[in-house]
This record gives sequence, C-alpha cells and structure tokens, in this order.
Amino acid sequence: MTETQTSQTEGPSEAFTADIYSDDGSIRADFLDHIISCIASKDVETLAYAVANLHESELGDVIEALDSEDRRELVILLGDRFDFSALTEVDEAIRMDIIDALPNDQIANAVQALDSDDAVYILEDLEEEDQAEILAKLPFTERIRLRRSLDYPEESAGRRMQTEFVAVPPYWSVGQTIDYLRDSEDLPHTFAQIFVIDPTFHLVGAIDLDQILRAPRPVKVEEIMHETRHAIPAEMDQEEAAQIFERYDLLSAAVVDENERLVGVLTIDDVVDVIQEEAEEDLKRLGGVGDEELSDSVIETTRSRFLWLLVNLGTAILASLVIGLFDATITQMVALAVLMPIVASMGGNAGTQTMTVAVRALATRDLDIYNASRIIRRELTVGFINGIVFAAVIGVVASLWFWNISLGLVIGMAMIVNMVCAALAGILIPLLLDRVGADPAIASGVFVTTVTDIVGFFAFLGLAAWWFTI
Repeated sequence: MTETQTSQTEGPSEAFTADIYSDDGSIRADFLDHIISCIASKDVETLAYAVANLHESELGDVIEALDSEDRRELVILLGDRFDFSALTEVDEAIRMDIIDALPNDQIANAVQALDSDDAVYILEDLEEEDQAEILAKLPFTERIRLRRSLDYPEESAGRRMQTEFVAVPPYWSVGQTIDYLRDSEDLPHTFAQIFVIDPTFHLVGAIDLDQILRAPRPVKVEEIMHETRHAIPAEMDQEEAAQIFERYDLLSAAVVDENERLVGVLTIDDVVDVIQEEAEEDLKRLGGVGDEELSDSVIETTRSRFLWLLVNLGTAILASLVIGLFDATITQMVALAVLMPIVASMGGNAGTQTMTVAVRALATRDLDIYNASRIIRRELTVGFINGIVFAAVIGVVASLWFWNISLGLVIGMAMIVNMVCAALAGILIPLLLDRVGADPAIASGVFVTTVTDIVGFFAFLGLAAWWFTI
C-alpha cells in the first residue's frame, strides 16, 4: 500500500477527496487502485470514506471506470451509504448491470431518498414485474407520484419532470408564503419558482423567489404573481421542451396535464441532460450506430450496427452496377479506374457536410418551410463554387498525372456535377424525410452517400464514354 493510501486508511486525507481527476480528465490511477483495493479486501469503512465527498457525477465516473464485478461489489458493500443518484450518470447498460445484482427491497429503499425525476430515471428501464414490486414497497403518496410519471410516454416532459414543487393559493399573503417555506418539511431540496394554483390545482401563475423576498409581507400573492406563459404539457417531447428553455432562457417551468392542472416542474439541470442526449443521439444516428453505448456488449454493438451496414452494402452494389455499365470504357482507359473514386469521395464528403448542417438545423427547428428555399439556394451556390475550385485542381492533377488534357477536362466537369448534386441531396433528402415523418438523422447518410456515389460514377464514366467516342 502506498503512503497516500495508508494515510487515507488511517484518517481523513485530502488525497482522495480534493480532486479525483488527472490532467487528461480521466479518473486518477492511484484513486481507482485505492477503490479496487478496498473492494478486494471488503474494507467497507475506508471505501465509504473514499467516496463520501464525491458528487454523483464523479461517483458515476468511478463506477464506469471499474469492471463489471467490481462496480456491483462496490454498490453491495456500501449498501445504504451508496448514493443511488450516481446511477443516473452512467450508461444504461452499466446501470442495469448494477440494478440486476440488487434485491428489490434495497432498490425500493434507495428510491425513496431520491428526487422523483431521478427515481423515475432508474425505474423506467426495469421489467414491469420488478417495477411493480418496487413501487408496491413505497409509501402511497410517493408510489402514486412515480406511477403517474412512469405512465407518460418515454422521452416526454412528464418522464423528465420532478413531482416535488412548491404551490400556494393566490389569496395567501407574502408573509404566509414565507412562513410556509420556513416551516414545511415536505419541500424540494432546491427550487427557483413558487407556483400559484386554484383549489382544483389548475395553474394560475408563478412567482420567482426574488419577488417573494422583495415584497412586503402583507401583499397578496395574486398581486405579484405573473402568468406562466411557458407551461409545458406533460405529453410534450423532451426535445421540444428543451427548445422552449433555450428560447426563453428558463431556469424551471411548470408541467401541466391535459386539463391544465399542475403535475410537476421541469428544471434546467434535467434540460441540460436532454440537450446533450439529443445531440449525442443525432450524432450517433448520422453514423448509423443507433443508441449504442460504450458499455454495450459485443453482441449488442454488432446488432445495432448490422442493419445499416447491410443497407450500405445494398447501395454499394447499386453503385457497382453503375460502374459495370461502363466496363468497356474503363478497359480502354485504365486511368478512369484510378480517378473515379476521387469524384465519388469528394461528392460524398460535400454531401455529408451539407447533410450534417441540415439534420442539426431540423432538430433545433432552425430550418423550416420559411427559410428552406434560401438555404437550398445557398447550398447549391456553395456546391457550385467548391465544384469549380476542386474541378480546376483535379483537372490539372489528372492532366499532368496521365499527360491527357481531355481526361483532366472530363474529371473536372464530373466534379462540378457531383458537387452540385451532393449539395442538393444533402439538403433535400433530410427535408423530405422530415416532411414524411421519418427521422432525418437515421436514414439521410445512406441515401446521400448513394446519390453521390451513383451520380459521381455515372457523371465521370458517362462523360468519359461520350468524350472519347466523339
């Protein structure tokens, strides 16, 4: 055992509580070794002390850095002292690996100590039978709250909301409200707004905490409240809810049911997670890897990638068939076989650039029917300009390489055609998929690549066949 680890065992030490990260952002090797050593020796007290001051996200990073057996043993050894909110910071596969190793009684006890949004995040991935058993062990009020959140669709505001909130009637005074906040024990840990409701729990308005602090005690709540113009329906998709937060710079927002009754609150910390998840999801789908996570098994990873690789194989065969139409031309001039991948590759990259911008703009609602025509014209112009520039470059290169000016002219013209078509495909395909209700992030890449390959090969080989026969 190192000197640092010895001091950790013997008493409080800043070595393992001040900063657990190395300069490159990974968990420090000595800290991780210390955790593994505690797990191996089943030294519960030292292990509990080592992780006691970690933030839930830091503990989540530690869990992800451990292997499967050690992470399960860590949670089991810590028992009630394990912060279950850390499980909201790890990959789904890791979370389920840990949860599956724990008895439902322990999970039920842990869930009671969590905020409702974190509890729902952990419960939503469980089998219905386990979910029901855990909920049955909770107090009635808490069970109803969680059940209601779980009944909302996945990736909706209702699933993300926190059911703990502060609500008061409009006829209360500021003094009554402040006394309630001081005396009540059944309040959220943190909150930025107080909601105003009528006797039937319909949302009337809201008050920011700074307004409460600045107003005289006798003033009525209804006199200083403001309308909640950005209340979020519980059924709304979480990405749309995040866009509302971004548009209006919100810290929190009321969540209402179909009858406009207050059912929860959505907070900025959850929305930041949503924004990150949605951006990551779009990026993965553009690459054809679906919801793959680093912790997924070989079988799961293979399965998630197989479908789009199979589709890509089909499109590659289609492009090969186009090449086959000009086999006689290629036989006569071998240089065509050497140069034709350049045209297709440049078109593919140009199309991917346009497609990436278009897909992200559609996801953030920055690209719509009102500016679509302008964006299409812009992308066509960019494609044409880039086409001319790179046509000149590759034309000169091909002419000098094979001492054939005609070949340089042919590949230059093909480059212009393919770059323009790539730009058009990169913007129109995502727009078309979005229009028919498909996710542009999933299918755009395959279609754009197919178009640029086919157009690139057909333009280059077709022009070559025509040019060299006249």
